[in-house]
Amino acid sequence: MNKKKNIDRRTKLKFKIRKKIFGTPEKPRLVVFRSNKHIYAQVVDDVNHRTLLQVSTLSKEVKERINGVSGKVAKAKVVGNLVAENAKNLNISRVVFDRGGYLYHGRVKAIADGAREGGLKF
Repeated sequence: MNKKKNIDRRTKLKFKIRKKIFGTPEKPRLVVFRSNKHIYAQVVDDVNHRTLLQVSTLSKEVKERINGVSGKVAKAKVVGNLVAENAKNLNISRVVFDRGGYLYHGRVKAIADGAREGGLKF
């Protein structure tokens, strides 16, 4: 019963956040999803309904970079850096951060910090 309550809470928060945040072609939305083992980040253009890029800990590029890294927070920071690099290749320098109903803490914050270090502006 408690698990259902948590899912409902996050889903409500997610929709509440999505009402306020909207990605455009000039300033797309950086979406974060986290599971127990992995973390995912996407850059989405909501006007054209397109995912411009996606990076996760399951990507080949990330797996090469995280060979010596231990801990989920450190891996999330690597994902954030890679999102910023790929966004620069697509001439994207500004994004809107969508935390997806998660608290801005731990892995979610690490992705944001890694993306900022890579050159993205929120």
